[in-house]
Amino acid sequence: MKRIRTECCFIIIIILLVSVYACAEENNGFMPGRIWKDRDGTHINAHGGGILIHNDTYYFFGAHMVEGRIGNSAQVGVRCYSSKDLYNWKNEGVALAVSRDPESDIAQGCILERPKVIYNEKTKKFVMWFHLELKETQYSSARSGVAISDKATGPYEFIRSFRPNANHWPQNVTEDQKKNFDSEKAKGKQFSGGPDPQYNIIKRDHFGGQMARDMTLFVDDDKKAYHIYSSEENSTLHISQLTDDYLAPAGKYIRIFEQRYMEAPAICKRNGKYYLLMSGCSGWKPNAARSAVADSIMGPWKELKNPCVGEGKDLTFGGQSTHILKVSDKKDAYIAMFDIWRPTKPNDGRYMWLPINFKEEGFEIKYYEKWDLSYFK
Repeated sequence: MKRIRTECCFIIIIILLVSVYACAEENNGFMPGRIWKDRDGTHINAHGGGILIHNDTYYFFGAHMVEGRIGNSAQVGVRCYSSKDLYNWKNEGVALAVSRDPESDIAQGCILERPKVIYNEKTKKFVMWFHLELKETQYSSARSGVAISDKATGPYEFIRSFRPNANHWPQNVTEDQKKNFDSEKAKGKQFSGGPDPQYNIIKRDHFGGQMARDMTLFVDDDKKAYHIYSSEENSTLHISQLTDDYLAPAGKYIRIFEQRYMEAPAICKRNGKYYLLMSGCSGWKPNAARSAVADSIMGPWKELKNPCVGEGKDLTFGGQSTHILKVSDKKDAYIAMFDIWRPTKPNDGRYMWLPINFKEEGFEIKYYEKWDLSYFK
């Protein structure tokens, strides 16, 4: 009996040692679509995310999803991870928790997607924006949520939610769009797959604020910040300048790619030009990626080709864009971040980070099963 107990103890010790080694094992590259474990050995749970670089540290924010279809709604909130090398991530906990108050805009069960965080050097605040659908409204709310924190990792304090740019016309509005044709008929109408061009959506939402779904944030070299989001029943993208404190729209915005049905915007700036990476609108199902370029963030924008090349390019290798990361310590190094959505098992969604190769006009993205930062010479 004593020998059996000794052998059992030895086996347990071996198991513990193997577990500790597995948790401590270092990642040395990117393996798109594979399970990506944090330093605790747990699959990273930060979906539709973005990255903030602050004081030589990368902070990865994304929606925490739980198992089952209920996980497509917010049951936990926004999780944060930190890293020095982009390969290995420390779980910093829940940065913004959903509320247990059923009257809160971010009540548990709401839809909280694509959180992005930027730092305001003037106010010394970290500012988070996200796409918000109020609980039990499905996707009819189309609001933006804002939260702030004194620390990159949080906790973040929820400020408010709203539809952007109420009572403001876009800078490139036409006189026809200011007219009231059929905007009354569009009120309360449900549009599946996008609005009919006969309805004046920009006029319909002028007073209550414009719809805002898939989104990202961008801080330019002059420290002006911008909110880029899918609007007008997902048919048109808006680029909206923020106030100096980054907490609200400044009332200056443009419409781009009218009736092109784009979502999942991601943006970067390189050599004085602005580049957009987007997807078409097909729900959770992948589609062909899209790209665009401009000399000014407020346009005009020129749509380019599908940036993906090689096998799987027509379905973006199974993923959808969420962020473009400029690697901080390497010259001309940009990473396209994608999510591989699994709506029946949301917490098993995978991440696909791929290097961007810029061309004379536009950029290309090729799939690699494994790669590392040495790709950028």
